Amino acid sequence: MLETAQCFFAGLTQIFTMTTFSLMLLGIAIGFAVGILPGLGGPTAMALMLPFVVKMTPVEAFAFLLGMACVVNTTGDITSVLFGIPGEPTTAATIVDGHPMAKKGQAGRALGAVLMAALIGSIFGAFMLAIAVPVVRPIVLSFGSPEFFMVALLGITFVASLSGSDVIKGLLCGGLGLFVATVGLDPVSGIQRFTFGQTFLWDGIGLVPITIGFFAIPEIIDLAVSGSSISGGKTGSLGGVLDGVRDVFRHVFLVLRCAAIGTFCAIIPGMGGATTQWLSYAHAVQSSPNQERFGKGAIEGVLGPGASNNSTLGGSLITTVSFGIPASVFMAILMGAFIMHGVVPGPDMLRPEAKGGHLGLTYSFVWITVISNLITVGMIFLFLKWLVKVTQVRGSLLIPFILMLIYLGAFAEKNAFPDLILVLIFGVFGWVLEKLRWPRPPLILGLVLGGLAESRLFLSIGNYGLAWIWRPTVMVLIGLTLAGAFYPAIKGRLQKRKLRMAGSGGESTAEPVKEKKKVDKWSMIFALFLIFVLALALFQSRKFNFRAGLFPWAIGFPLLALAIAQFGREMLGKAQGRPLGKAAEDEEPEVPRDVANRRTAGMFGWILAYFLAIWILGFPIGGALCSFIQLKFASREKWLITILLTVGLWAFIYLLFQQALHVPFPDGYLFELLGWVE
Repeated sequence: MLETAQCFFAGLTQIFTMTTFSLMLLGIAIGFAVGILPGLGGPTAMALMLPFVVKMTPVEAFAFLLGMACVVNTTGDITSVLFGIPGEPTTAATIVDGHPMAKKGQAGRALGAVLMAALIGSIFGAFMLAIAVPVVRPIVLSFGSPEFFMVALLGITFVASLSGSDVIKGLLCGGLGLFVATVGLDPVSGIQRFTFGQTFLWDGIGLVPITIGFFAIPEIIDLAVSGSSISGGKTGSLGGVLDGVRDVFRHVFLVLRCAAIGTFCAIIPGMGGATTQWLSYAHAVQSSPNQERFGKGAIEGVLGPGASNNSTLGGSLITTVSFGIPASVFMAILMGAFIMHGVVPGPDMLRPEAKGGHLGLTYSFVWITVISNLITVGMIFLFLKWLVKVTQVRGSLLIPFILMLIYLGAFAEKNAFPDLILVLIFGVFGWVLEKLRWPRPPLILGLVLGGLAESRLFLSIGNYGLAWIWRPTVMVLIGLTLAGAFYPAIKGRLQKRKLRMAGSGGESTAEPVKEKKKVDKWSMIFALFLIFVLALALFQSRKFNFRAGLFPWAIGFPLLALAIAQFGREMLGKAQGRPLGKAAEDEEPEVPRDVANRRTAGMFGWILAYFLAIWILGFPIGGALCSFIQLKFASREKWLITILLTVGLWAFIYLLFQQALHVPFPDGYLFELLGWVE
């Protein structure tokens, strides 16, 4: 107990070194900008920053990344209230009552309430993490390889079942992530797996190129299609901030209850802030005697989601730190930082440093969360009026910077130019998944968990044979995994039956109304494509030995069966999704379809143009030149703005990255061809 208390306070002292505290402030500043920009999500920003933590110490790296993660939910609430646009998916529920308050001239009160509720929620979640560590430690220490393998599958299953309406798509995406994790040299036998003879794939496919491609490329295309600023030019009045703060203390028990919902639900993998905020909002509605006010500007409807979405960080950290299972995309990317620094989540994170563990580091997460949120909320209150103006910047001015960040982030992870090609490939793949409504988070989680799952499966087979399946804890986890996989389907059937019963006045013998089935050719083609890719991969794996082939076979054959089942469902019109290139029937596109298609094609062209310019002329010259052409001739910006932004972008690449951070950018192919470089 004394050791635990010493580690708890050691975690606090680790933060207050000059370098660590400065990096935490830098992370907070970046999180500020990212959270207030709906076009650039928190996971994307964290993925972009991931390569830059390689040379930091573990405490510095996590102060930087967690400082950023703590801020984005809080600042995301600002755009949700003022513009009705969620800065983050985790702040969407704040819109329901926050934006109507802004329309009624109560933006200041709504912001004061949501910010103070967020502060209380974050502190609650952080200290729940501190309290939970001694409780979960004996549980984690009792786990062996079979249990950890099943926990990895359980996490993916839960994420798959909660992240979309079609669980087969979620499971397929999670399995694809596991399969992609097998690319590279087998760590024991050294056999090449799915490398196509390319040496840059020997180390496998990195988390950063996939994450950037999956999230940043589709978002920047959406920004280009909208053709306006991120906020669309909408704004509201400020004032009455202190009234909102008083509202928090008038409803303090509601705030604490919603913070508890956020923390404890987030312990379950997949139940991140995007889900728990709506659970908290539902609780706020159910516990109010005046439910008719909700949706029209009820202050409780702002307090519940505000307290919940920030408290989830502490809850998801419990799962990530204790079991090595990232409970959200944020945590999946944070796991990347763990791996980069050789820190293995699990028992070591719960053991004091004196015994070879990292308990002090774990407790530093608690203090980073608390201090970051205190600083963030204080700064927002001081600079709220000026911060909201960022969302009014024209998208055409932001796109060149975001595009360069995409390529800079992808390159800086391993200083490998081929990673830019991976960004393009997975960017297109992520865009297709988004348009067809396939969930992307399970694939990222599968990629992160792939190494852990493979090593644990191999150890389980090696130590116990097939008898590991009959271990009591494993059987419980198998039951939970199956329940997670089948629960959405069972729930859907029960709901349909209930609706039929209600429609027939309770007469269960009534003939059900048959809906016309729609076959989406693009979804069918995509499912067929997956079958082809998986079959080809399994055919290639026939030459693997048992060690190299165990995991690809264990994952690949069930995946192939799922892909065939999905193809069958697409053919029969039973799958849920949206045709590529068409809006959903319940959505009203703000931009005409032909214009949206033209802008989408144009943006893809610019993404490719930046890549070619960087390849031929190098990062500083190619990026700046492409930016100049895009700003002046595509966006038709004024000469002064074009020149200033181009020079600023060049300085950002050359002075900050190349000179200050010493990122070894490759010389352009043209200069190598002319012999102007060594």
